[in-house]
Amino acid sequence: MTDTITNPIEYPEITQQLSENVILTTVDDIYNWAKMSSLYPLMFGTACCFMEFMAAYASRFDMERYGMIPRATPRQADLLITAGTITMKYAPNLVRLYEQMAEPKYVIAMGACTITGGMFSVDSPSAVRGVDKLIPVDVYIPGCPPRPEAVVDAIIKLRKKIANESIQEREKTQQTHRYYSIPHNMKVVPPMFDGEYLRSEERETPSKEIVEAMGLPLPLALPATANSQL
Repeated sequence: MTDTITNPIEYPEITQQLSENVILTTVDDIYNWAKMSSLYPLMFGTACCFMEFMAAYASRFDMERYGMIPRATPRQADLLITAGTITMKYAPNLVRLYEQMAEPKYVIAMGACTITGGMFSVDSPSAVRGVDKLIPVDVYIPGCPPRPEAVVDAIIKLRKKIANESIQEREKTQQTHRYYSIPHNMKVVPPMFDGEYLRSEERETPSKEIVEAMGLPLPLALPATANSQL
């Protein structure tokens, strides 16, 4: 019986045993391993959360060590991180970018604004109350804004989700609810502030008290037809 050396100087000889020279795996495992190790996020940002997303790529956190290379076009991206507020005007563009991405694709909702509307969910008539009403979301990152550590944690959770996927069951596990596609017609709501109060007679024509207090002859307001032509 020969003694085993813990740290041999020479390279170990290749054995002839099958278990030490052949790796046995499944198509799902090797496909998921390759997929989760080469996520290409889209360079997408609409508000302050994008600053934290950029910091996650900086040298301190270095998100590229997970094989994540940012892409500038949705044709080459498979991960969409919605970093920032999404408005009703921008909603069709967000859905268009998502539908142009390659399959299989994933979405991370970053920040309170993209999850529930955030600080704009109370009095804003244009903020979308959650991007999951537009596109399917895989991972949520709460915070306002979330730090780069939270972004890295979301990437780890997404990698675990990808590792458990199956090619045969992909059609069954895809989300088919809670979001709308481009054919959906959003309800058009008239604006609350149309600017008509600025054209009131009291604002355009100063009162007698103001004229007397200033002691200067002020010009009278133009007719409504003249204002509309200007």
